[in-house]
Amino acid sequence: MDDTLLFMEESDVVHSENSMQDTWKVLIVDDEAEVHVVTKLVLDGFIFEGKRVEFISVYSAAEAKVELHKYTDIALIILDVVMERADAGLQLVKYIREEMNNKVVRIVLRTGQPGEAPESRVIVEYDINDYKEKTELTAQKLLTTLISSLRSYRDLVTIERNKSGLERIIESTPEIFRMQSMQNFATGVLMQLIAMLKLNKSSLYLRVSSFAATCKKDGSLNILAATGDFETNIEEKLSADVQNKIDDVLHEKASMFFDDYFILYWNSADKHDYLIYMEGDQKISELDRRLLDIFCLNVSSAFENLKLHLEMYDTQREVFFRLAEVAETRSKETGNHVRRVAEYAKLLGEKYGLSEKELDMLHLAAPMHDLGKLGISDGILNKPAKLTATEFDIIKMHSMIGHDMLKGSELTMLRAAAIIAKEHHERYDGTGYPDGLRGDEIHIFARITAIADVFDALACDRVYKKAWSLEDITEYFQENKGGQFDPVLVDLFFANFDDILAIREKFADDCYL
Repeated sequence: MDDTLLFMEESDVVHSENSMQDTWKVLIVDDEAEVHVVTKLVLDGFIFEGKRVEFISVYSAAEAKVELHKYTDIALIILDVVMERADAGLQLVKYIREEMNNKVVRIVLRTGQPGEAPESRVIVEYDINDYKEKTELTAQKLLTTLISSLRSYRDLVTIERNKSGLERIIESTPEIFRMQSMQNFATGVLMQLIAMLKLNKSSLYLRVSSFAATCKKDGSLNILAATGDFETNIEEKLSADVQNKIDDVLHEKASMFFDDYFILYWNSADKHDYLIYMEGDQKISELDRRLLDIFCLNVSSAFENLKLHLEMYDTQREVFFRLAEVAETRSKETGNHVRRVAEYAKLLGEKYGLSEKELDMLHLAAPMHDLGKLGISDGILNKPAKLTATEFDIIKMHSMIGHDMLKGSELTMLRAAAIIAKEHHERYDGTGYPDGLRGDEIHIFARITAIADVFDALACDRVYKKAWSLEDITEYFQENKGGQFDPVLVDLFFANFDDILAIREKFADDCYL
């Protein structure tokens, strides 16, 4: 190896130490110490694409396995065949490719005993990238081998990063689509973006009115979600410098990328400008920028779908409330009763551990619990005196009437409402109606709605009674825990009684004492 080392004159071989940002790790696996010394001597000071070569020396296949698990970014392995065993190098190749499933690292087999591993057999049977006899590997050939190996490794890593980045976008999109509120959506976008880019610093998601091009602190800036330094006291954290950067992006109507921050921009179908401002200590590569463009397209699409979903949800909820209020109005009960029941039920369901989807269904379906009262005559429904046994039997029919009105719907919400309408007068001890269900046989939605409904009924004036005091209501629920009501739910209800009373006050009317 006495050739003069010549550095090739090409654009991707750089001599300046100032351009180095990282290293190319090269693992030398050989049981001859001289091989390590000569290899390092020949390639000392070599720089490829602004990064020097970092050598890792081991003297057996067993030691090589340790280093391969320690460093996941080894670019090249210069590997001897005969070490602790005659085929130690070949077995290491199989281990790397098959057990570690590492297809990216380049492997150059270098042997002083070609008879132990003939090139014609080894190159076919083993996944190696080059085969050299030690006698032929001059300084120039070693350099050429190193450059070609690093180029291949660089290209494979780029391909893998593209593939990985697209996979992260594909994985993140369904998660974003599952967000059911604007705030959750914005937070989800930030979390997915931070994970995708491996960033962990401050970021914020902005929605700016299209006419407020300068985006000043005059109310036109609507911050939906924030992380890191921006998470609290956002108006104070939004410095003049950040504001100016946002103004520039709004003026150019294009994303901007800099060394320590970037701002993503897109314009939606509703003619509003949307921004993501994110700070970090990692420079965004050209590949990351292309991935961010794709990500923004998915986010924009998800946002439009979410807006449609929320509009439909709000419309559906209002229709359900109005329909439920018709039934309550017929029995001369307060219009806000159904709204309070919906909020009580949602809170209790949340504390019980229902999923977000189940909470949405319960929130919309609970107000429909007494829809069957539409089938009961006014004379019985609004009778101020005590009902006869026959009249009470007629009143009890409202649970099946409501169920029959709702059960045929294809809407999940209305099917849930049908269950609640039928079962909300079942009792936990099995003495309720219409089917005498017991305990967990009663749907959780109905058990929750029963508590919400009875609490609000006792707390309000009705044609047949005056409102009860909170003390009397609490005593009633404790006495009927495990009888009329699910005991676990009763405990949860009163464990969160301050929140219940806050809902009661928010949707109050003149029915309370």
